[in-house]
Amino acid sequence: MWSFHTDPEFSKKLDWMREFVDHEVLSLEVLQPGSTEFIARVAANQREVKAQGLWAAHLDPELGGQGFGQVKLGLMHEISGRSLYGAVCFGSQAPDSGNSEILARHATPAQRERYLYPLLTGEKRSAYVMTEQAAGADPTLLTTRAEKTADGWVLNGEKWFITNAGLADFFIVMAVSDPNANRHERASQFLVDAGTAGFTIVREIPSLDHHRADPRGEDLHYEVRLTDVHLPDDALLGPRGSGFRIAQERLGPGRIHHCMRWIGQASRALDMLCERATYRHIHGSVLAEKQTIQNWIADSWTELNAARLLTLQAAWKIDHEGVAAARTEISAIKFYVAKVLHDVIDRALQAHGALGYSDDLPLADMYRRARAARIYDGPDEVHRVVVARQVMKGYAPPPDGVPSEHVPTRERAVTTVRQS
Repeated sequence: MWSFHTDPEFSKKLDWMREFVDHEVLSLEVLQPGSTEFIARVAANQREVKAQGLWAAHLDPELGGQGFGQVKLGLMHEISGRSLYGAVCFGSQAPDSGNSEILARHATPAQRERYLYPLLTGEKRSAYVMTEQAAGADPTLLTTRAEKTADGWVLNGEKWFITNAGLADFFIVMAVSDPNANRHERASQFLVDAGTAGFTIVREIPSLDHHRADPRGEDLHYEVRLTDVHLPDDALLGPRGSGFRIAQERLGPGRIHHCMRWIGQASRALDMLCERATYRHIHGSVLAEKQTIQNWIADSWTELNAARLLTLQAAWKIDHEGVAAARTEISAIKFYVAKVLHDVIDRALQAHGALGYSDDLPLADMYRRARAARIYDGPDEVHRVVVARQVMKGYAPPPDGVPSEHVPTRERAVTTVRQS
């Protein structure tokens, strides 16, 4: 049976996080990203997080993390997700967090020294170079090639929507190394240093969610071109042909973290909706007395709690049975929580009227970013297909092709559900 209980010591850490995020991290949002004051405040927050033993908590203790399971990490991400800058203050910002996890699992000792440890200390930043315009939702369709040479590899291709490429010190690139292999064994992953000849950042891609991006390039998306990029043999990350598997390792737990951060963000929007309802007076009463607003609050609270329980259930299953066993749950939360995030923020923005639409409040920025949640890490439609196919594996047509004449159809359906 699922249990999301945490020990008293960890519960104290969560209490500290809530206080810290609401009083220190949220206040960063009124500063100019990239300014001297902003950078100094972020660094001070990071030092405090490290002192609390909560820095990069997704990693094993020998790498400076805490070795927390996905349930504990999920509860942490829910709190840090209340702010746009929560993840960076806790050393869990994407794409660095996911990149550090696969480096921890698959990097050689030399690769760890060169890439992982500087990434963990914040000396280096990274980007994950997988997506292509014709292979966004299906990485088995990648066309970027990695051809083996006598002393290494040569990469050619084009990538796009590569987050943080403008500030990354190194890149993890996924390319087809074995085009004739099984579709899930065609690709490999490679480590490429910024400034490598032939690796070109073509342009920044303007997007809906880049409105308040850090002028240094934080959260911006880029188009990248690889033209005869020569790499040594030791640039290969993990076994040859394991690129797809490594990508799935990275994306599974990452979706838990995304969803819990979205829940934290939506919870903040609900707080703003409820606060607005207490004081905004219109047509003879405050909004809290209007049935429409009451419905919005009730729906938002219920949807958020359902999303939270679904996500923690998926986290629990990963902790106890592994990522593969939680495939259905992971896909389910990806599309469900993305919708909840959008709907709750939309209601809060609507309740604030022109004020919510303006940038005087964070709701407009939250809304822009919420729309992206339905696309990245796999569009909603793909995850719905995964869930449907996984669920249907537990069903089969009756042997004769028609429902049994001896068992009422409704009773038969109920029995089938119970057995599954």
